[in-house]
Amino acid sequence: MLGKYENFPTFIHFLKKFSSTCNIKQLQQKLVQTLKELNRKTCHFEEISIPTIPNSEIIFEFGIAEEENFNFLDEQEVNRVLNILGKSSLDFFCVIRYYKYNAEKKTALKFDYYMLRTKFAAKEIEFQVFHKQGPHYITPKELVTMIVNKINKTTNKKILHEKTEN
Repeated sequence: MLGKYENFPTFIHFLKKFSSTCNIKQLQQKLVQTLKELNRKTCHFEEISIPTIPNSEIIFEFGIAEEENFNFLDEQEVNRVLNILGKSSLDFFCVIRYYKYNAEKKTALKFDYYMLRTKFAAKEIEFQVFHKQGPHYITPKELVTMIVNKINKTTNKKILHEKTEN
């Protein structure tokens, strides 16, 4: 089933809820489009976090779950996903690739591998993040914050607001 990973871990490293001004389908559409736009985009470490590696770049790769696998979120896959919007959750895989530059030489470093489950309710999204492996240069919280900030930049007004737990 597209959007669902059968073996999503039960142990979660980070969980955060946000309220939304959008309905579930609109929010899912914005999330999927944002992840697609982030795919293979190069950014500087400073754009996401306090750099633990000077002179470095980051490249993200996102995929959506389909039973036991994940499919890279390209234009074709996004079109498939847009046909199933409205589900209560969507699962994603994220690879964060790190590169360091020394005197014009690009060196690949170890990558971080994350699994994200996004749960949707009326006017709400919950991010559950599992860090599968890697050096943990970007934390699960920083990953979610980056995604939420990118989604909020897609519209004229902020659509996701952090929920505070009582």
